[in-house]
Amino acid sequence: MSFDSHTKPSFRNMDILISNWSSVRSLPESYIFPAERRPGTHNIPASKDIPIIDLARINGHGRYQVIQQIIEACQDFGLFQVINHGVSRELMDQTMALFKQFFASPAPFKARFYSNDLNASCRLYTSTLNYENEEVHYWRDNLTHRCRPLEDHINHWPDDPPHYRKVVAEYSIEVGKFLSTILELICDGLGLESQYFEGEISKNQLVSVNHHIPCPDPSLTIGMQAHCDPNLISMLQQGDVCGLQALKDGQWIGVEPLPNAFVVIPGLQLRVISNGKLASAVHRVVTDSKESRTTIGSFLVPSNNVLIRPADCLIGSSGMLYRGYTYQEFFDTFTSNNCEAETALECFKV
Repeated sequence: MSFDSHTKPSFRNMDILISNWSSVRSLPESYIFPAERRPGTHNIPASKDIPIIDLARINGHGRYQVIQQIIEACQDFGLFQVINHGVSRELMDQTMALFKQFFASPAPFKARFYSNDLNASCRLYTSTLNYENEEVHYWRDNLTHRCRPLEDHINHWPDDPPHYRKVVAEYSIEVGKFLSTILELICDGLGLESQYFEGEISKNQLVSVNHHIPCPDPSLTIGMQAHCDPNLISMLQQGDVCGLQALKDGQWIGVEPLPNAFVVIPGLQLRVISNGKLASAVHRVVTDSKESRTTIGSFLVPSNNVLIRPADCLIGSSGMLYRGYTYQEFFDTFTSNNCEAETALECFKV
C-alpha cells in the first residue's frame, strides 16, 4: 500500500501499522510535527564521550573501578554503554532476527496481537497507546512482551516460527540477569545494602521492540519524543542503524550503535531513590530515510503498590528531596502530565 501526504491510514483494517505499508512516497500529514518539535535537517554525529563500561572486570581487582565508572556515567550522562555483558552475540542476533521477521509478517498475523491493554502479556501497537486521540503520530510500531513470571505470559506470545517463544524467553532471562547485575553494582556504588533493588521494586520486566520503516522526510517527524523513562532501569540493543539521541548540556548527541553492546539508561525511580544523585537521560529517536531500524529494549518496572522514596543512607544533611509514593501514583502523574519528567517529579518534591 502506498500513501501520499493527504492519506490517513484506516484504524479498522490495520493499515495504521507502518510495518504494513509497502511504500511511502511522502510523509502523511498526521506524522508531521509542529516546527518546534521537529528534529531538523542537521546531522548529529555519534558522541565519542559516552562512557563504555567493560563488565569483564567486575569479578577481579577492577570491580571498584567499574563501579565508579557506572556511578560517574549515571551522574554525568544519565546513560552508558556496556560491553562484555554476558549475553551471547548468538542469542542477541537470533532475537533481533525474530523480531524483524515478526514486523515483516503478514498483516492478519500481526493483527492477532494488536492491543491497547497495558496489562496484555503481548501487545502490538503503533505510535502510542493513544493513537486514535493523537494530533500527530510517532513514526514507529511497538511490540511489547511481559516477562515475569514467564509462565504467566509466554503462552500469549507469538508462536510462529516455532522457536520464537524459546528464544525470546531465553533472551528476557539473560537481559534480566544483566540488569540485576548493573543494579547490584549501583548498590555498591551508592552504599546501599546488597539486593536493595530486588523484589517488588524490580518485579516486572518488559521486552519492548520498536520498529521504524524508512521515512520519506526525517526532518519533519520523529520515532519517539524526547523523554525520560519512568521505570527503574532500562537497556537497549540498538542494532546497526543510528537513531538514538540523548540530551547532554542542552545539546543533542548521537548514541553510536556499538556491536554486541547494550545501552543502559537509569529510570526516574533511580533518580528518586538516589535522592537526586543519579540522573536519567532525556533521550529521543530520530528516523532514517533509507533503512528500517529495529531495537530491543528491556525495562525493569516496580509493582504498582510498592513504596518508593529516597534511601535513608542517601538523604544526608541536604534532606529528602522527594516524598514517598507508590509507583502507580507516580505513573499516573507522569502520564497525566504528558510524560514530562520534571513536571511529574515536581509533584513529589518535599
